[in-house]
Amino acid sequence: MSLVAPKDYMALLDKAASSLKEKLAPFKDTPIVSPRVLIICGSGLGGIANVLAPEPRLEVPYGDIPGFKTSTVPGHAGKLIFGTIGENKVPVICMVGRLHFYEGYTFQETTFPVRLAKLLNVKTVVVTNAAGGVNEKFKPGDLMIIEDHINFPGLAGFHPLKGPNLEEFGPRFQPLSDAYSHELRHLFFKKASLLGVTRAIHQGTYFFAAGPTFESRAEVRMIRTLGGDAVGMSTVPEVIVARHSGMDVLALSLITNAGVGEKPPSAFEENPKPLDDGMASHDEVLESANEASKDVQKIFTATINEL
Repeated sequence: MSLVAPKDYMALLDKAASSLKEKLAPFKDTPIVSPRVLIICGSGLGGIANVLAPEPRLEVPYGDIPGFKTSTVPGHAGKLIFGTIGENKVPVICMVGRLHFYEGYTFQETTFPVRLAKLLNVKTVVVTNAAGGVNEKFKPGDLMIIEDHINFPGLAGFHPLKGPNLEEFGPRFQPLSDAYSHELRHLFFKKASLLGVTRAIHQGTYFFAAGPTFESRAEVRMIRTLGGDAVGMSTVPEVIVARHSGMDVLALSLITNAGVGEKPPSAFEENPKPLDDGMASHDEVLESANEASKDVQKIFTATINEL
């Protein structure tokens, strides 16, 4: 997968931004022409779009945006929704369905929406995902606010900032020790408490694996040893590019399944536990996401209302 030259990539971004501004022109007297927050909805979490006010509202399919790739994963609708959230009518872009490296897209393509949001003057990126629980204390249905990450593909050279640096956005060597805003994480927990949400909410480290296979038992044990609390196939490239673009980040994982890390039964064992016991599936991911979506929507509405 070859990289697009910076000049050509910037031309694609400018064309996409111009296209969206043209579509927003009829809404020039409304707040949605100046979005402040980009919300990226993970697997099964597209329902977050339901908290946007019915008016003003603009929906744009990915296929109608120059340079924007289409989502191919079940549970990812593939459209941008411009609208407002909360009593303060905070203007947002809701990305209903994301793009993944495992779909065959380059990191330039999967992070294109984040760069585009920056050109539309977005200040904050809110990222959600469905993730497997690696921390043995985590249960399906729990939430985890991401406080740090391990970019496993990135350590092997598959990095979203690989290639010529886009000086228009940020520095060649981007620090990531402040990737996840403390202020936003604090606000999220404060709002969850005020709302009386009883669902378990943890803080932890997200381990980015390229996918699309779910992890083997040995890989779950390795991730646990390396310090990962949850594992998923997205988010980190978008976070890195958001920070490179100078935007603040709040990221949330919905724990949809418990990673199976125990060793498989010995070949000499009689009547062992079935190998598929506890095995992850995409249907399970979507089911867990649907059950937790109401709490996620409530907390995000209250949090984004302050931005």
